[in-house]
Amino acid sequence: MLAGILSAPGTLSLAQVAQPEPAPGQVLVRLEGSGVCASSLPVWEGRPWFRYPLAAGAPGHEGWGTVAGLGDGVTGWHEGERVAALSFCAHAEYDVADAGALVRLPACLDGAALPGEPLGCAMNIFRRSGIEAGQTVAIVGIGFLGALLTRLAAQAGARVIAISRRPFALEIARAAGAAELVMLGDHAEVIARVKHLTEGRWCERTIEAVGLQGPLDLAGEITGERGRLVIAGYHQDGPRQVAMQLWNWRGLDVINAHERDPARYVEGMRAAVEMMAQGTLDVAPLLTRYEGLDRLGEALEMTRRRPDGFLKAVVTTR
Repeated sequence: MLAGILSAPGTLSLAQVAQPEPAPGQVLVRLEGSGVCASSLPVWEGRPWFRYPLAAGAPGHEGWGTVAGLGDGVTGWHEGERVAALSFCAHAEYDVADAGALVRLPACLDGAALPGEPLGCAMNIFRRSGIEAGQTVAIVGIGFLGALLTRLAAQAGARVIAISRRPFALEIARAAGAAELVMLGDHAEVIARVKHLTEGRWCERTIEAVGLQGPLDLAGEITGERGRLVIAGYHQDGPRQVAMQLWNWRGLDVINAHERDPARYVEGMRAAVEMMAQGTLDVAPLLTRYEGLDRLGEALEMTRRRPDGFLKAVVTTR
């Protein structure tokens, strides 16, 4: 099969490798495609603690496709069924996943690109945010994840303040239901704007979805007393400093919202697929770049640079 091989920072090639065999309890998936996640950028850019080359197909973890084979002891799945998979080498033509790490895709979603893992991630972050109707919710950072959370919060009846450095992303947030749009620039100006919009009460919920020190600082500043600060960004470039005096004084609940239990991920994936099937969640406008597997390196680099008009890339194998 063909698979992407990340052999060094910024160096990726396409190679013929052996097709994986499903172990007992696993399912072989013939992949239609996989999403490119911003959490893959550190290994793409390079960090001292990574070892190269990565396994064939890594770090892809947002694959979808059809069941192509069953390991010993697997029941309840049949070859040809279309699924979203929680697996870890999905930048390839085939990958294996535990039988319990698949979500069946209904016929009404046939043909749709469906990177299930980030959808499940968004659903789980939303659940842990505890967003309710009537609350004011700030979302700092409108990428794929921030746009999904904007939609979910708006549908829950919250008033969403979307904060982003990119005008294009703010328009995406408006289409997703954001009531207020704020350009992410000078922090003092953003804080003043949010204070004005909330009449000095700040936000009951703030979701930080960037993964950098500055937006984390800002997110704490605009969260109100006894509010909830939800950290959804991937902070992978070193330790962080936090304004503990502010967090303590305001009595903030601080939630690191990414799940690590695979069963929770699958639960979120299933909930997202149900919403898509019902027509209450539309992912297609958020997938702004499609590339073939042979252009995986370009897709990763675009995810790093985030040019105007870009939100999320997927790579396809068919």
